[in-house]
Amino acid sequence: MSAFQCTVRAGEPLRFARAARAVVLVLMGVIAGAAGSPAAAKSLFPTPLVQAEADAVRLLEQATFGPNDASIQHVMDMGAVLWVEQQLSMAPTRYTAFTPWPSTRPDTCVNDSTLPLTPTSYCQRDNYSLFQLQREFFVNALTAPDQLRQRVAFALSQILVTSGTEISLAYAMQRYQQILSDLAFGNFRDILTQVTLSPAMGRYLDMVNNLKPNTTTGVEPNENYAREFLQLFSLGTVELGPDGTPLLDSYGKTIAAYSQEDVEGFAHVFTGWTYPLAPGATARNLNPSYYDGAMNERTQYHDFSAKELIDGGAPANLTMSADLANAINVVFNHPNVGPFISRQLIQKLVTGNPSPEYVARVAAIFNNNGAGVRGDMRSVVRAILLDFDARGIAKDEPGYGRLREPAQFVVALARALNASSDGVFLRSQANTMSQLPFNAPSVFNFYPPDYVVPGTTILGPEFALQNTTTAFARINYVNSLVYSTINPDQSVYGATGTQPNWSSLTALAGNPAALVDKLNRLLLHGTMSAAAQSAVVTAINAVSAADALGRAKAAFYLVATSSQYQVER
Repeated sequence: MSAFQCTVRAGEPLRFARAARAVVLVLMGVIAGAAGSPAAAKSLFPTPLVQAEADAVRLLEQATFGPNDASIQHVMDMGAVLWVEQQLSMAPTRYTAFTPWPSTRPDTCVNDSTLPLTPTSYCQRDNYSLFQLQREFFVNALTAPDQLRQRVAFALSQILVTSGTEISLAYAMQRYQQILSDLAFGNFRDILTQVTLSPAMGRYLDMVNNLKPNTTTGVEPNENYAREFLQLFSLGTVELGPDGTPLLDSYGKTIAAYSQEDVEGFAHVFTGWTYPLAPGATARNLNPSYYDGAMNERTQYHDFSAKELIDGGAPANLTMSADLANAINVVFNHPNVGPFISRQLIQKLVTGNPSPEYVARVAAIFNNNGAGVRGDMRSVVRAILLDFDARGIAKDEPGYGRLREPAQFVVALARALNASSDGVFLRSQANTMSQLPFNAPSVFNFYPPDYVVPGTTILGPEFALQNTTTAFARINYVNSLVYSTINPDQSVYGATGTQPNWSSLTALAGNPAALVDKLNRLLLHGTMSAAAQSAVVTAINAVSAADALGRAKAAFYLVATSSQYQVER
């Protein structure tokens, strides 16, 4: 029996899933063969209306957590430019302002499974882990109206990394992530400033309670934050041209962007800051851990001497705030920052292997938004999404696009099905694919921006997460979303589970060709080859015409697990 002749009956989703995996392998070859053909791609877009719809889907893939019927129509009604402006003007969706808890968990804060649940039944999990914040991240990604802000804030969280591996208090991480959401369309200088003064970052990279040099005790300032501030958050390790490519010296070698002496200079700037003061607490020389608010100055621990900073220095006897502002300005105005940050944002929104020309155009906007303002994130995001390297019905270059990273993959399919969810299932599924938001294994994020797809010379950062285990985790997620009943988690107060809405697909089940065309447009912006469409239609016809839901599920499963859907082009 061929894979396409498998019939799906009630109670047999697993048998179908196994057979369908064979179909997926066939589709991988069929689709891959057509993907690199400009003529084939162009033949799929015969009318301006189809072209507009295809580009609307592509925009939503880049600027939201995934398209659905309503959002596609909204973009088509408004046009890309006005839609982006509308998104840029939206107020940020706010996370729950979790209550501050002491760093040492009180004995009274435990997990109590006694039924019925109350809002405090799982006090330990809900306050001393990131569970509730991560669950809320997925709810916002699925349903929040400010989708573009959600995507950009998530990108920033992977550039300016803090992690639950060290910051496990829910309220501490919430305060940090809210900074990134609030400032996603602000100025990058303000982002650097608020991130630097965040007690969560202070704890994560050892800036909090960082002491000035003391020759008697042998104390030297901790260099951890200074090094990552330069290496990961702003400049990178080598000098860059305006297009993000490394500059070379007369010997053809890269040029270091900063020296060890510069790291030491910044480390001395970052001395004398302590945790904010908790309400009702008495101020101390160095406050105990507390994460609600910016870090406080302690002048007795700050180094007021002159400091060596990149290509210059800081004079002695600046106030702490002035010393910090000067150091941030030195970095913010460095020519590396525009291309370094712009390229990473392009990678996380549009394509993992951006052309130098694309990077240069966006970096130029970072350097000057047209009104003499540097670091205007609103203009940078606008430039990324409206650039001709981003817009258009299809991109035929073999190295163009990006692997849908797990969090995006999980949410995009739920959004395509207009699913409702409390976020619990989506969180767990992203975790099985090695990307649990706000829980990166290190300050270097879940994957590096310079990861090269094995066997190629093409940058594909998210492919660092792709292996046999995570590839099957993707298929298993689709299988669960499509064929399982995802009931509420009994340990979560107010849980509702996850429920896909199949109505728009079952309405087309009597016409397999129309059903496949619908999924082709919704999930692949019309780029599926005729041969692949025919293969899926054949598989749908193997399901009883009386089983509209079974047909809809079979079609969705096959397209969602195809190789082409994994890579967003």
